[in-house]
Amino acid sequence: MFSFHVFEHPLSRGFQNRFSTQYRCYSVSMLAGPNDRSDVEKGGKIIMPPSALDQLSRLNITYPMLFKLTNKNSDRMTHCGVLEFVADEGICYLPHWMMQNLLLEEGGLVQVESVNLMVATYSKFQPQSPDFLDITNPKAVLENALRNFACLTTGDVVAINYNEKIYELRVMETKPDKAVSIIECDMNVDFDAPLGYKEPERRPQHQEEPTEEEADPTSYADMDLRFRAFTGSGNRLDGKTKGIEPSPVPLCPSDMKRGIPNYEFKVGRITFIRNSRPLPKKFFDDDDALNRFIAFSGEGQSLRKKGRKP
Repeated sequence: MFSFHVFEHPLSRGFQNRFSTQYRCYSVSMLAGPNDRSDVEKGGKIIMPPSALDQLSRLNITYPMLFKLTNKNSDRMTHCGVLEFVADEGICYLPHWMMQNLLLEEGGLVQVESVNLMVATYSKFQPQSPDFLDITNPKAVLENALRNFACLTTGDVVAINYNEKIYELRVMETKPDKAVSIIECDMNVDFDAPLGYKEPERRPQHQEEPTEEEADPTSYADMDLRFRAFTGSGNRLDGKTKGIEPSPVPLCPSDMKRGIPNYEFKVGRITFIRNSRPLPKKFFDDDDALNRFIAFSGEGQSLRKKGRKP
């Protein structure tokens, strides 16, 4: 008798450990049941049928279970995790934002394959609206939202829910690969400028005040504002006009004295400056001597003349 020993090729073992199948995908809103499954929309995980769990348990699948979703019609792909195995057979339920990335409609076919992804170390996001800047601490909000995600793919537009509002962020970059796992990882997060954001115009902190142009001193000579004696016109009693017209001597620029500027001037406030000189001390002394009261210091008069006998 002859015996044959068949050696198993190492590549065939690798293919046996790989999960790959097709499902018809629907959004979470189509999931039957009384319970509200809005939590699925807030993350990056899908719901698969129980047969997938039975098949995965027979294979040597590494945990956590991560899958690659591919739409062969549009050549679009993304990565996700699994939340539960409660879907109907042949059907899987996806978040709405994931169906938009894959360009899938309700009931479309999607290829689901198990994959192993490297742990993320860096990721960069770009908000799709400037409204994301209104959040006080965007990194903390994003960190809390990514707890419901299992992996990230470069080019995807993920949706997070904060204060009953949906914010969309595009994954611009991931390291060390274009698709990474974010489960139990220490990842640095960075943000790019939001789509449609315009930086405000920066104004100088100290605006230069317009400097006053120094006037030409010769221009003050034309302004005859000071009083000059004997420069007016006169009239004669006989009615004759005087033959000589008044010709005042023009002022020299040196005669025009400008006052001391008020450096404490403020717009809207009127300041009355009185140029009064203090009286000399001698004047106060004489005034006090006159106003000082001295008793019995007056002079009296008598009707009787002195030196005349009665």
